[in-house]
Formats: sequence, structure tokens, C-alpha cells
Amino acid sequence: MKKLIGLVLLLFLNQVVFGQKIVTVKDCENIFLENNLVLLASHYNIDASKALIIQARIWDNPTFTADLNAYNPEKEKYFYNGSQGAKSFGIEQLIYLGGKKRNEVKLAQATAKQTELEFDELLRTLKFQLRKSFYTVYFNSKNLETIDRQLSHIEDLISSYSVQTQKGNLPLKDLVRLQSLFLNFKNDRIEVVNSTIEEQANLKLLLNESENVVPTLTDIDFEKYTKEISLDAKVLENIAIESRPDYLQQQKNIEINELNIKYQKSLAIPDLTLGLAYAQRGGAFDNQKNVTLGIPLPLWNKNKGNIQVAKALLEQSKVEKQAFDLQLQTEIASNWNKWNESRKNYQLLNPKINADFEMVYKGILENFQKRNISLLEFTDFMESYNQAAIQMNELKKKLVLSGEEFNNTINKDLF
Repeated sequence: MKKLIGLVLLLFLNQVVFGQKIVTVKDCENIFLENNLVLLASHYNIDASKALIIQARIWDNPTFTADLNAYNPEKEKYFYNGSQGAKSFGIEQLIYLGGKKRNEVKLAQATAKQTELEFDELLRTLKFQLRKSFYTVYFNSKNLETIDRQLSHIEDLISSYSVQTQKGNLPLKDLVRLQSLFLNFKNDRIEVVNSTIEEQANLKLLLNESENVVPTLTDIDFEKYTKEISLDAKVLENIAIESRPDYLQQQKNIEINELNIKYQKSLAIPDLTLGLAYAQRGGAFDNQKNVTLGIPLPLWNKNKGNIQVAKALLEQSKVEKQAFDLQLQTEIASNWNKWNESRKNYQLLNPKINADFEMVYKGILENFQKRNISLLEFTDFMESYNQAAIQMNELKKKLVLSGEEFNNTINKDLF
């Protein structure tokens, strides 16, 4: 029977393993770039904006007109358009003046670049969310390992104490205290599991994966977040200015509004309509051939309203960029301080503290099993150990996440 149970458990564990994808953060990013549906959909916006550049270069089609006789009342004939009839033809082409087409093309090109920057900003945002979820799931799994190990030991003790309590060898209060400790750890575990479920769902959504993602992190990858970086605010600001898509969007908005003013002013200049015409009998003489010219008179509509709107939008975009400059400076200083504080807190830990904790944990567990320490001492230590182990892991998580937030702030991997 035990062998059968063991075989069933082995098969179950194999299914769990095969239902998971163990990946590094680089693996995640590669899968993300290939499979993320939001990014794939956003690519079509870029294609559409580039198509508008093609459309902006195209001139209006020429207009062809024909005037044919429908009914001749003298001869009582329909469509009498022969040599004795009357017919005329004309063809006209709109000629753009004032640089309209040139300005329209430049505006379309700038708008297409803005669409590309919007895609880059989406990529930056999703990449940060990917890394945030990746590292949260990883460090949460370490917390779960710590809690589960203690739950296993306490569960064994509860089983043993239940038997001894029923026999009257141990007081019921000792069993209740162990059960209370077990429930406390279970509640801690539920909080970690709920956080993990949420971030795991984000990972699967970002990667377009149906399997659970199991993040892995090497010591070398972690240690890069602990290196010291001196704060040169101007250098970091220049990096952000050159690489952050949302900042480049602010600059591009100003350029687009400047081009829009030129375009609106060019729309105020009338366009010329040039054409050729033929009239069989409708002119001063038979088979007359003419050149036609037409141009609107700019008496009332000089596009003043649209020009004023374009100027107002330009001034607005300049003010928005000034506000963004200040926001960027504040964001860089704030996120650098967060990371630096996390790094200092982590460095205060003794490198041997984990090994010491494990040694003390094993010693306490063995001594309690040998009845060398009391249940009260044991449960107090277990609570303290659990809290300390989780807090140390949380320090690591905060260090990594603050480092990634700083990377995202300047849009460059410093770590």
C-alpha cells in the first residue's frame, strides 16, 4: 500500500514539474518579446501610421467632366451627339500651393515617429511589470519554502502531541499552543500565496503562457544589485532624456505642434485648379480647345481659428515638457534614494547570518525533541525564526525591486 501511495505521489510530482516552466529573467524577456499579445497588436499601429505617410504624399485625382446632349427637340432625337450635335469635355487637376503637401508629409512622419515612441513606452512599462512580477514570485517562493518547512515540523509535533494528550501524558494546553502556532504560520502562508497567485497571473498574461512560470535567480545575478553607484544626477538625467520614450514623446509633441502651425498656415493659401477643356459647339467657334484656371478668393476663410488652436497646443506642449523635466528629476532622485537605502540595509546583514540561523534552528529543533527546552521556548523561537527569515528575504526582494525601478526610471540596465 505504501509503495502504491509513493508511486501515485511520484506521478503527481512529475505532472507538476512538467506543468511548469523554469526560466531566468532573460528567458522571460525573450518569451515576452515574441509572444506578448499587447505588443503584437501595437505593432499594427506603427504600420498604420507609416501608411499615412504614403497617403500624405499622394495628390488628389484629376477630375474629368463631360457635357453631352440628352435630347434634340428640333430633330426629336435622344443623345444626338454626332457631327451635328454638341458635346464638351474637360479635365482638371488641383495644384497645391504654399507647401501644403510638404508640410502634410512632415506632419505624418512626425506622427509616425510618435507612434513608435508610444510603442517603446508600452514596452518599457510592460518590461518593468514583467521583472517586478518575476522577482516577486521568486522571493515569495523562498518565503513559502521557509514557512512550509516549519509547518511540516509543527504538523509532525501536533500529531505526536495529539497521541500523548489522549493518553494523558501531556497537557492539552501544549497541544493547543502548537495548533495556534500552526494556524499563525498558515495565515502567513495564505498572504504569501495570494500575492504569488496575482503576480503569477501577471507573468502568464505577459508571456502568453498557460503553464506556471518558475523564476530562478543566481547569486551572481543578485549581487549586481548590491554594487555601489555614485549619484551624479545630471548624468543620470541625461541618460533618461536620451532613452526614455515618454520624455522623447514630450519633445516630439512640441515638434508636431510646430509642424501643425506651418501646415495650418499653408492651408490658408488658396490652391490652384488647372485644366483643359474641349467644346464642340459651345464656344466662340466650333471644336474650341481651352485652358482653364481656378483659384478661391481668400476673403473670409483664412483658417485663422485653426492657426490659433495650433499655436495654443504648441504653448501647452512646451509647458507640459517643463513639468515633465521637473518630474523626471524628482523621480530619479527619489528612486535612487530608495535603492540606495535598500542596499545599505541589506549590507548591514552579516554574511553568515543565514548559516547561523540554520544552525540555531536545527539545534533548537533537536533540543526540543530531546525535551531539553520547554514548549514555550520552542514556540517563541519558531515565531521569531519565521519572522526573521521572511524579513531577510524581504530585504533582498526590496533591494532587487528598487533596483529594477531605478532601471525603469532611466530606461537603462545599471544592474
